[in-house]
Amino acid sequence: MVMADYGDDKCFTRGTLILLRHGSTEWNEKNWFTGWADVPLSARGIEEARLAGRLIASARIVPDVAYTSRLTRTIQTATIALAAADCKRIEIHQSWRLNERHYGALQGRDRDAALVEYGHDLLQLWRRSYNGTPPEANGDDTAAERVLPDEPGVPLPRAESLKDVSVRLLPYWKEVVEQQLRRGRTVLVVAHSNSLRAIVKHLEQISDEDIIDLNIPIAIPLVYVFGREFHGMTGRYLADASLS
Repeated sequence: MVMADYGDDKCFTRGTLILLRHGSTEWNEKNWFTGWADVPLSARGIEEARLAGRLIASARIVPDVAYTSRLTRTIQTATIALAAADCKRIEIHQSWRLNERHYGALQGRDRDAALVEYGHDLLQLWRRSYNGTPPEANGDDTAAERVLPDEPGVPLPRAESLKDVSVRLLPYWKEVVEQQLRRGRTVLVVAHSNSLRAIVKHLEQISDEDIIDLNIPIAIPLVYVFGREFHGMTGRYLADASLS
């Protein structure tokens, strides 16, 4: 996807979805698996969030409502981006269903060290495929417990595949986010690599096999404009995604 050209005479403020992956964290920069660990933005991530907000403002897109995961890095990104877009009064709703996938025993581990231990093929299966699930977390998962599911009877996951993410995310998507879009509202969703991959897979009907090739760049808004009756969807990044 390439730079979206909306033209000076157009202002998409209805039936529009903005997907935004959170800005960089220190764990991203250290090349560690993060998952449900609640890591804040780094200084670089803060600047990335500001740039995302400026891109949204430059495209003259005005969000009506925003949704984030319960993880600090998405809440920070949404708050900073909306401020940069001069949309400070937008309501921000949080849900654990938009959390990043739980990386199980890989959380907090260096990616290069994991590559040496498990090999490229197995690690690629766990990271990028639809059905691959990493080894479960061992012992106390105190980092994840701070952002555990906020619904009675829903247990804390010990590891998740992208399929698991889709299963817990899509009901929230259909019952909450999609309903806002069907009302013609402009919705900002700030989430994570895998929760956004699950959404894009659903929207674009990407196959279980082809999803392995989909990457969501950091802090570059991906905008979908929906046509009448929620049909005729088109999607574009607001900047060159290859630069992320």
